Amino acid sequence: MYAFLFIAAVSYLLGSIPFGYLLVRIFRGEDVRQSGSGNIGATNVSRKSPLLGVLTLLLDALKGTAAVVLSYKLADRMVAIPTYEQLALAALFAVLGHMFPVWLRFRGGKGVATGLGSFVVIAPKAVLIAAGVFIVVVAVFRYVSLGSIVAVAVFPFMAWFIGRFHAPPLGLAMISFASLLIILKHHENIRRLLAGTESRVGAKRA
Repeated sequence: MYAFLFIAAVSYLLGSIPFGYLLVRIFRGEDVRQSGSGNIGATNVSRKSPLLGVLTLLLDALKGTAAVVLSYKLADRMVAIPTYEQLALAALFAVLGHMFPVWLRFRGGKGVATGLGSFVVIAPKAVLIAAGVFIVVVAVFRYVSLGSIVAVAVFPFMAWFIGRFHAPPLGLAMISFASLLIILKHHENIRRLLAGTESRVGAKRA
């Protein structure tokens, strides 16, 4: 029980590092939450600086990967825990940390990049399929948000299908819950998609 709590705490703290907010504050002297969508993720940061947006994407993904890898190594020294559940727990809390960072009064990002960085350690083949789905959806419909939502929705099913003979139900439940949270965090995008007001890739702004 203590090992699970330890993994959750470490993963949450790593996930809660608000790289997008910090980069814009350091290099532009601005609060990224006061512009665009108000999000601290890579998409909103890129409106301030494409380079900072790319850097935010990479760092947000890396903190998810670091949370999973570090938690596995630390907990493995403490007590034996089923590996898949251990990794899935770390991924879930890294995503929660990004979405609800204590440093920013629990107002964070949507968790796509952090989820990607976390999930790629657990189910790399499923992540590749989800990435392919994202590319196809964005290419056809030109909505990044729609691509993200569909890819995240597909991921847990692919993780189950690929590992259906050995992936434990609890681990799959945790990554499914993390995926659901990411989709729910896109609630504003979903409303705009339904209303036909969501921005398309390449569309000129008024």
